Amino acid sequence: MENTDFSKVLELLASPQTILLTTHTNPDGDAIGSSLAFFWYLSRKGHTVFMMVPDPFPSFLAWLPGAEKILVFSREKEQCLRAIAEATVIFSLDYNGLDRLRDACEPVQQSKAIKIILDHHLYPANDYDMAISVVDTSSTCELIFDFIRAMGDEKLIDRTIAESLYTGIVTDTGSFSYSCNYVKTYEVTAALFKCGIDGEHIHRLIYGTYSEYRLRLLGYSLSDKLVVLPEFHTAYIYLSADDLERFQYQIGDTEGVVNYALSIEGINLAALFSERDHSIRISFRSKGNFSVDRFARDHFNGGGHANASGATSYISMEETVQKFRELLPQYREDLS
Repeated sequence: MENTDFSKVLELLASPQTILLTTHTNPDGDAIGSSLAFFWYLSRKGHTVFMMVPDPFPSFLAWLPGAEKILVFSREKEQCLRAIAEATVIFSLDYNGLDRLRDACEPVQQSKAIKIILDHHLYPANDYDMAISVVDTSSTCELIFDFIRAMGDEKLIDRTIAESLYTGIVTDTGSFSYSCNYVKTYEVTAALFKCGIDGEHIHRLIYGTYSEYRLRLLGYSLSDKLVVLPEFHTAYIYLSADDLERFQYQIGDTEGVVNYALSIEGINLAALFSERDHSIRISFRSKGNFSVDRFARDHFNGGGHANASGATSYISMEETVQKFRELLPQYREDLS
């Protein structure tokens, strides 16, 4: 699959379409932000637009304008199937292969709609008719900004769209602490502030509305569930289903926890293992040149970015952690 010039997509959207915007399982700020920003933009251009996620998104993103319009496949299956059936164009936003849609994958694959990927992750799959895939950018939200600008419609970016775009950029860069060494990212961010957004307020809504239980879960993760392996410059945290239940886990409560393990001096690889939905969700983070995207692909059928990736394991927690630990000796030099 070759990368598609913006112009081919622009030509397709020159006439009204029924568009379905999809994003990946366990949707994050960039997934939801890009979906909402694109929804408002395409709707204003005269298209009929639906949004769909495979499963619920974190409550700290529910304040974004239009969030209540997002269909959740796991709880609104019939509505989602109708949206898939009616779509003439389906966009994949912030993910690189239809398998990331979980139970919604097969219906989308079977759809005769034109399928377009708009994403910034490595190694896009050959699932698409058109591809806008740009790895060297901070976020899918930044790509959405580029798309709107390429359409000559930057004037349509109002505060509503800008808030969604900024949310995706700020969350996918860890508040501008990684994946942000691009001058253009800051130029785009400055343009969003000119639309009237309040960066401090958005930061509070995303990072300053934690529940008591989320903070207690974080404390427990660090005091009781953090394992440091200095000989491999590695640290990991493991949370069982019982651990999550004890702290009344809600979607998004483990967001960012893996970064605390990576913040330890001398640690170059960090992992978070959390048991949910009869599987083990894994978040990998790294510093420097160690690619957790390759590590996740080679050993856990996952992937993402060079320094931030994820995977899902369908063996037990004990077996998953043991597998992880047994892999480390072969990477000793790479992690030093």
